[in-house]
Amino acid sequence: MAVRIFITGGTFDKEYNELNGQLYFKDTHLHDLLEMGRCRVDVKIRTLMMIDSLEMTDQDRELIAHQCEQCQEDKIIITHGTDTMSETAAMLAQKVKYKTVVLTGAMIPIKFGSSDGLFNLGSALAFAQSLPHGVYVAMNGRYFNWDNVRKNKQTGVFEEIK
Repeated sequence: MAVRIFITGGTFDKEYNELNGQLYFKDTHLHDLLEMGRCRVDVKIRTLMMIDSLEMTDQDRELIAHQCEQCQEDKIIITHGTDTMSETAAMLAQKVKYKTVVLTGAMIPIKFGSSDGLFNLGSALAFAQSLPHGVYVAMNGRYFNWDNVRKNKQTGVFEEIK
């Protein structure tokens, strides 16, 4: 069975406006990343929203949970902004059962060329196919259980909660 990928936005899919220096959303880069990574995994992709995770509402998270519950696939990846990824993971753990859900993102936009997004996406694909049912965050080559992860805002790295 395919891996379902839901796109929600975040730094992963931001574009850079060279004229004013602002970041914005246009289209997802997921298809290009899968091609660049020579992905041979059967994936089904759906864009749910293209927003910064700091702007994500409870209704947005409810939509994500609903889509996870309703899709046929039991292996799901969600591209998500890193600032509130842990909050979404916690909510999904309460609502989505009997599926493996892996949230991932990027600290640097894909369009910058030196992004961690391709590596994180590849890791998330591997984790989604190999981990048991549950909700996880995949960043920096590691996976974390939903209830034992935070973004360290000083170092820009995801870490276990001690």
